[in-house]
Amino acid sequence: MRLPFLLAAALLLAACGGPSGDTAATAPPAPPKPAPIKPTREGHFSPAITAEDFAAHVARLASDEFEGRKPGTIGERMTTTYLIDQFQRMGLKPGNRGSFLQAVPAIETTPTDADALTLTVTAGGRVESFAYRRDAIVRTLQGKPEVTLADSELVFAGYGVVAPEYQWNDYAGLDVRGKTVIVLINDPGFGNDDPTLFKGRAMTYYGRWTYKYEEAARQGAAGCLIVHDTAGAGYPWQVVVNSWSGPQFDLPPSEDASPRLLLAGWLTGEAARRLFAAAGADFDALRKTADRRGFRPTPLAAKLATRFHNEIRSVESANVLALVPGSERPDEVVVYSAHWDHFGRDPKLAGDQIYNGAVDNGTGLAALLELADAFAHQQPPPKRSLLFLAPTLEEAGLLGSRYYTLHPVLPLTRTVADINMDELIPYGRTRDMAIIGFGASQLDEYLKDALVAQGRTIAPDEEPENGFFYRSDQLNFARAGVPVLFARGGFDKLDGGTAAGRAAYDDYTRNRYHKPADNYDPNWDLAGVIEDVQALYAVGRRLADESTFPQWAATSEFRAAREAALRAAPH
Repeated sequence: MRLPFLLAAALLLAACGGPSGDTAATAPPAPPKPAPIKPTREGHFSPAITAEDFAAHVARLASDEFEGRKPGTIGERMTTTYLIDQFQRMGLKPGNRGSFLQAVPAIETTPTDADALTLTVTAGGRVESFAYRRDAIVRTLQGKPEVTLADSELVFAGYGVVAPEYQWNDYAGLDVRGKTVIVLINDPGFGNDDPTLFKGRAMTYYGRWTYKYEEAARQGAAGCLIVHDTAGAGYPWQVVVNSWSGPQFDLPPSEDASPRLLLAGWLTGEAARRLFAAAGADFDALRKTADRRGFRPTPLAAKLATRFHNEIRSVESANVLALVPGSERPDEVVVYSAHWDHFGRDPKLAGDQIYNGAVDNGTGLAALLELADAFAHQQPPPKRSLLFLAPTLEEAGLLGSRYYTLHPVLPLTRTVADINMDELIPYGRTRDMAIIGFGASQLDEYLKDALVAQGRTIAPDEEPENGFFYRSDQLNFARAGVPVLFARGGFDKLDGGTAAGRAAYDDYTRNRYHKPADNYDPNWDLAGVIEDVQALYAVGRRLADESTFPQWAATSEFRAAREAALRAAPH
């Protein structure tokens, strides 16, 4: 079966403007640096996947006119309108029972006195103060207009993990009701690079900050503060500040009734050292104990206090959904997803105040639109349905995709896969694509076959310790048991090799990621991104025309959820 598929994929890629079907093991030599791309004029789009159309979508969606695509603002209305207009132009059907929109309810919490907010720690008769943004950043997850935490005992709880399958419990023998726990980012074993603990360098969901708050709340804690570490988190402190400043969103309790913390937040590494020292403890020494079996949580001789006020609003945002109905099995669906939201405008900033989000995630949206156009005009049409989902509130904690998986338009047991696109960094052609979450499912092989048709190879995630798999919308599909594919261009550039690819990626992360500098640039080299999108098209086309369902690997933490859902599904 592989050879016919590869031949079809090669012909498809050639038709879309990609490689001519050369299946040599080594990609052709790097071409000269391309001239600046002149985006397609609106209304003159092609059904083919092209750099010109891709550039036009990003340039428009990341323009200042869209004001950073923040939910609940004029930027949301402009973004959703643009996406719907494009889907209608292509001839797609509304994806949500006659509507292109799926309303997503949320609670918006905005601190009203953040500039004066401090955390105070009392220890040994002394009071240490920790400033908002500089030392710490906090919020409430309970949607309360007034938050008061007084004399909350502090406890160091290692990584804040309870993982029976790894025989690990950082809360063993500990009662944290009403207390505030301080925990580390990432998984046990990360700090001392121990490959025998959890999955070695590869972060699991236990290492993700969202899990740590969930577990602390389940344990009854009043608060949880995570010590930020750039190496462990994969992003600098400023990203935390930018992401957590201003209004924050949560699903209402009617949609998610799980326990929530009164106080959730982050400390810088230096702030943690100062806090522990005030309590007569050595943060760095205690940190080392958290990476060893037999770790025991450590109460600190200190108490935390803070008080701040919030404006609470019930708001509604929207996912955008468009459908290409299947010609033979319309009740089975392949999902492509790319979040539309970003951080909007911050009037407190000097100079550029708009978080345009060109790469994050204008590129993903452009890919979503290019793929939708290709499938809408595909002949013969796909046998299974294709759903193109642009979730909202990804930057607020993956809330839009969470809501969709709670309210899917087609059953998740009939959802073949989710192919998610987030941050397609435009740094030229690469010899490979990297799978984030490599080895989790059979979808790895699907992408591998598509890349062979391009003369390219597949690569595992080079930064598994940063947990990128748990930081975008595919996570909610995976948690619901749906196999997912999350891939991006690899680091092995045709022009400059892995050193150049790594440098380009690090430059984006350091200077533009979650910053106003993430702007569209007409000098981008989009040749590699277009090849990546064409490969993802080949994967989706194969999935849409098959009758089988891809499976999770036996070692995947999501396999059990899929099996349980299939057992419970009506037959």
